[in-house]
Amino acid sequence: MSAPQQHSISERRIDLDWVRILAFGLLIFYHVGMLYVSWGFHIKSEHRLIWLEPVMLVLNPWRLSLLFLVSGVASRFMLGKFEYRLAAFARARSVRLLIPLLFGMLVIVPPQSYLQIVANLGYSAGFADYYIHHYLAFSAQFCPDPCIVQPTWNHLWFVVYLWVYTMAVLGVLALWPAAAEWIGNRLAAVVTGPWLLVLPCLVFAVWRLSLSPIFPSTHALFGDWYNHADHATAFLIGFLLARQGGIWRDLERQRWLALMLAALCYVAFILIYAGWFPQSPVLRWFAGSAYGCYQWLAMAAVLGFARRYLTADGPARRYLTDAIFPFYIVHQTAIIVIAHALRGSGLPAGSEATIVIAGTALTCLASYEIVRRVGWLRPLFGLRMVLRSPAGIVQQQPA
Repeated sequence: MSAPQQHSISERRIDLDWVRILAFGLLIFYHVGMLYVSWGFHIKSEHRLIWLEPVMLVLNPWRLSLLFLVSGVASRFMLGKFEYRLAAFARARSVRLLIPLLFGMLVIVPPQSYLQIVANLGYSAGFADYYIHHYLAFSAQFCPDPCIVQPTWNHLWFVVYLWVYTMAVLGVLALWPAAAEWIGNRLAAVVTGPWLLVLPCLVFAVWRLSLSPIFPSTHALFGDWYNHADHATAFLIGFLLARQGGIWRDLERQRWLALMLAALCYVAFILIYAGWFPQSPVLRWFAGSAYGCYQWLAMAAVLGFARRYLTADGPARRYLTDAIFPFYIVHQTAIIVIAHALRGSGLPAGSEATIVIAGTALTCLASYEIVRRVGWLRPLFGLRMVLRSPAGIVQQQPA
């Protein structure tokens, strides 16, 4: 199979590496914040910081969609490196995603579920008893509160969804090899100029208005149709437009306009969310539209500013590009374990949060430093295998 024609755009997008690093890095702060707001989380701090909710809503609508978009771009470039050999690419992505997923579900995630039932239900039989008799039972337990289906992937749902979207795209390309190039060219022609900000905004608004009220977020894969529409759209935008250089230049040119419009949409939906206006169907429609548009406009602004300013390469970028996936795998378990250990300590919220953030960052860093040095651990955390030649030269397998 011949590779589709490739546009002259760099396969190493330093700006998108930085976007991915910063977006995953924000997960530590965001998930620490989940300890203190009224939204559901595995465990909660004794402190409640209601003022934190509007701050977190700055990130909440678009942070995950942005990661899927960047993953779509990366998938397109990686597929090019495999010279569009779909089976080889599918095997490589499955190894990089499914092995860490299974390892995470069996080893990394269980302490989260255990401490959740300890904190919420006073479970006292110990972790070993819980793991053997409950976590590996493959059933819904401890219902109706918190009602956990075990084993679970918890925060690793992102890996599951990314693998599914990648395999779905490869299935389409197996039937229509030129699909990405053909659709990408036509999509780029449609979303030029101001339409780049308008049309995707309308798509995300439609998903918010039509699917979100019917299919609340579950991250359970099946039946999670609003999240699938939202995240798969972002993934496809990245995958289809990855090589369309004009689109990325337009994003850079329109970065300030995107930021201004995003700020207006955020103010609109946050005022309604805060209850400043009497609730009505029209107002709910307006809030949903503003939320959906804010998703895309915020992503467009981030991508535009990143392309303009986040272009510096160096050891920090290379180190963090490899480290961020192991950080992601470890971070939520670290947060929950540290936060649970601090329950009843009497610390003020600021001191408690500082300890959780610092402890989580150190745990992520220490874990990565160990994992990257131990060959058999590397694939368990999504790192490429290191091969040693007879001459002792160390080489990494291709992504």
